[in-house]
Formats: sequence, C-alpha cells, structure tokens
Amino acid sequence: MTRLRSQRPQLSPRARVWLALFLAGFLGYLLAVGIGVVNRPPLVIGQDAAVQGAQARATLQSSPSTFIDIQPVNGQYDTLLVFYSGGLVRPQAYEWLGTALAGQGVRTVIPAFPLDLAVTGIGRAATLIKQFGAGKRVILAGHSLGGAMAAQYARDHRAQLAGLILMGAYPAGNVSLRDLAGTPLPVLSLLAEHDEVAAEADVRDGLKRLPTSARLTVIEGANHAFFGRYGPQKGDGLPTVTRAEAEAQIVAEIQGFLDGLPGQ
Repeated sequence: MTRLRSQRPQLSPRARVWLALFLAGFLGYLLAVGIGVVNRPPLVIGQDAAVQGAQARATLQSSPSTFIDIQPVNGQYDTLLVFYSGGLVRPQAYEWLGTALAGQGVRTVIPAFPLDLAVTGIGRAATLIKQFGAGKRVILAGHSLGGAMAAQYARDHRAQLAGLILMGAYPAGNVSLRDLAGTPLPVLSLLAEHDEVAAEADVRDGLKRLPTSARLTVIEGANHAFFGRYGPQKGDGLPTVTRAEAEAQIVAEIQGFLDGLPGQ
C-alpha cells in the first residue's frame, strides 16, 4: 500500500516575492518604531517656552535624576507643581506652562521618564517633593498618560498633596481617589472640547473615581495636543481656536484653581 504524502499549498514565485516584500516592510516599520521610542529627541529647554509677560527662569537639572526646573526670577515660591508629561512626549513640551505660572509664585518641576513614559517612574514625584516641597503647597499635575499616573500617585500619597490637576486625562479603571481617608483631595480636570485622544466620555466617566468635589472644565476650541507644545497628534480632533487662546484658557483655569486652595 502506498502512503500518501500530505500536500502543502505551494506559493507561486510571484507570491513569494510579494510576501518577502511585505515581511521586509513590516519588519522595517517595527524597527523604525522601536528606534523612535528608544532614541528620544534631545532634551533642550528654552526653545519654545516664550510666554508674554512671563517672569521665569528655566534650567535643566540632572540630580537626583533629570528634570526641568522652572522658577520665578526672584527664586521665591509658595507652590510646587510637579508635572508628569504625556506618553512619548518630551518634558520640554510643558515648559510653557511652568513659565506662565512662575509669576504667580509657582515653581514647576517636570521629570524626564525612561522612554518618555510616566508609567516607568510613577514615584518620581516623591524625590522632587522631598527636595523642593518642604513648607510649600504641593500640586501634582499630568497630561494624558502622565495624568493617569499622577492620579495613581495621588491615590497612594494623599498626605503629600494639596491638589491634583488632570489635563486630557482620567484615573485608570482600578484607581479611585473617591474614598480616600481624610479631607478630599481638590481636583481640577481639564477637558479639551475637540479632544479625540482622551475621549470626552472617558474623561467624564473618570469623575466617578475622583472626589465628588472634583471640578471638570472644558477648554473651548482646544484639542488634546494643545496642552503641550509638541505638534499635532495622530487621531486628535481639529482645534477651532489658536494655540495661544487655548493656553490662555488653561493658565486661567489653573490659576483660579490654585487661588481657591487653602494657603500653606
């Protein structure tokens, strides 16, 4: 009896060429993405942080680890703002915000994270608060993924903080600040009107995991990328105001939030 061999479908030479080209292109794409994630653009400050009337000086610090330090020109501050950048966004994209707030007695420190992902260093705020926050009112803020990680840090370190600011962000599904012991943490949640990265429904749903006193404010005409100066973002909505107009709204809302907090 003759044993039949299983027949495997054979690709034609032309199909093999197309398959090879597809695999080569796909591998090239993965390599390009990997290189873009690992080799981040240089961290340079002062190039795109001009704010009219600002009274600030920014420096790049390397101890205990890399961060941008933005202080009032006189070095006097009563509020420390620790800011967590959005995913894959260089920290200098938020230098403008610290520059704008410096005239109000706010010192802003923006840590650099490995691969520019706050998830790799959720606890980075602790060292900065210890170094610069003694006797000061400490606010933690974050944009997008950075906001989600800031919320997680706030949940576990309520006693260190006087407030939390989320920009196009919301707590992860397993993170809740609603039932924290003691006085509820003041929270400001900023939602860009045309944000299609952090969907409005998700940001509003995130309020269920924030203290009931949390305030949600819509930045009219803005989109997700207008919280930082890093250019357009894929999948984002189209803004209907200028970046300057959006930034003015953002700064005004944050200043109002800070003004409403108890003094130190």
